[in-house]
Amino acid sequence: MDGGAKGRDLTRGPIGPALLLFALPTLGSNVLQSLNGSINAIWVGRFLGERALAATANANIIMFLMFSIVFGFGMAATVVIAQSFGARDIASARRAFGSAVGFCTILALVVALAGWLGAPALLRLLATPAEAFDPALVYLRVIFIAMPATLLSVMIMMGLRGTGDARTPLIFMFVSVGVDLVLNPVLIRGIGPFPEMGIAGSATATAAAGIVSLIGVIVYIYRNDLPLRLRGEELAYLLPTAEQVRLLVGKGLPMGLQMIVMSASGLVMIGLVNREGLVTTAAYGAAQQLWTYLQMPAMAMGAAVSAMAAQNIGAGRWDRVGRIASYGIGYLLLVTGAMVAVMLLFHEALLALFLGSGSPAIPVAWHMQLLASWSFIFFGCSMIFFGVMRANGVVVGPLIILAFTMFVVRLGFYKLSYGSIGADALWLSFPIGSGATLLLALAYYIRGGWKKAKLLAPPNEEECREAINAEGEPAGRIAPTG
Repeated sequence: MDGGAKGRDLTRGPIGPALLLFALPTLGSNVLQSLNGSINAIWVGRFLGERALAATANANIIMFLMFSIVFGFGMAATVVIAQSFGARDIASARRAFGSAVGFCTILALVVALAGWLGAPALLRLLATPAEAFDPALVYLRVIFIAMPATLLSVMIMMGLRGTGDARTPLIFMFVSVGVDLVLNPVLIRGIGPFPEMGIAGSATATAAAGIVSLIGVIVYIYRNDLPLRLRGEELAYLLPTAEQVRLLVGKGLPMGLQMIVMSASGLVMIGLVNREGLVTTAAYGAAQQLWTYLQMPAMAMGAAVSAMAAQNIGAGRWDRVGRIASYGIGYLLLVTGAMVAVMLLFHEALLALFLGSGSPAIPVAWHMQLLASWSFIFFGCSMIFFGVMRANGVVVGPLIILAFTMFVVRLGFYKLSYGSIGADALWLSFPIGSGATLLLALAYYIRGGWKKAKLLAPPNEEECREAINAEGEPAGRIAPTG
């Protein structure tokens, strides 16, 4: 089977090269997405001013919560797809994919309608400044209209990664980002035949990018006959059964809540930083821009390790799962460690990109970087262990660990030490919290109870007949990669 267009069998061959080749496109997608957000913020800020930029920031908080939940459902589907793919059961992989797509389509349509109607209340709940309320409402409502296409595109790309195909999602991330970057200034300013739409133009550009990407990836899947394409009777998989919904919700919600826990912790931290004054807040904002990129190898490698481990668990290759985790840790230490070294070595030039040369906030940002940047190595290693456990459907334990360390440990350390060391308690809470997360994740991983979990429900009689029929049909069989 072709390693790109037809999926990749991750249960055979050398682990190290396969994991790296699988993780790099995912990392590329994450970088593209972040760069796109940064550039769009520049367009809005330069063309429309601080009021519009504040409006998009408030709307994006709501959007992140929506994406976090869908990300959880997507990861649950990805793991089921990967386990089925590893077990050479293409029918189960398609069933899981169809159920996830159908469920998330229904969910996205309901959320889009509720979001359109409830957008004013949501913005009031966030205490959106009065001067930013009207543009935020316009922006948010356009985004809600496009939400089904955007979320469906995300779900499809996550499903493809379950088959070992990280190249196709990267291709269509390029498409989405390209469309968004071109249309943003055109629709904001009304260049050429396009009307001047202001902040609604920025939202429309993002919506158009999601729709174009969705149509493109669907056409690509069918044109290249990718493993997850649904035809004929398989289209019935788009109507998920109650059991499939229970699996998606039961496993997906805790995964989505992990992202929300980390984001909520970040919001609390921003509130504490704001108490330290304008210079410290500006310094933290610049450092946070750099830290965003430090998190990317952890997220990409965690997702790659999870999909690869899930395929091997599905194939019964437990002898490879521990080595997948070891390679993931090794790559994470190498990449994130190198990034931390570069950021510290060239800190002044990098911080000046956000603060301007000679800013009084640069020394403050440099100090917090020295104390906190290396904590992302701990964070990354934790994501590897969580990714492996997630590959077998274990999601509640990691959620509890994150909630405990992000709030009890990190904020507890801040409360206890602030009186003696001042603002340094904020920056040191990063390695303290991340270190505690790593220790608990490692203990949970070594204990090994997660290996006894079982994500895939045993097939019923009808599913057994379908699997037997699939064995005799070329369309229902996954060819070995050789």
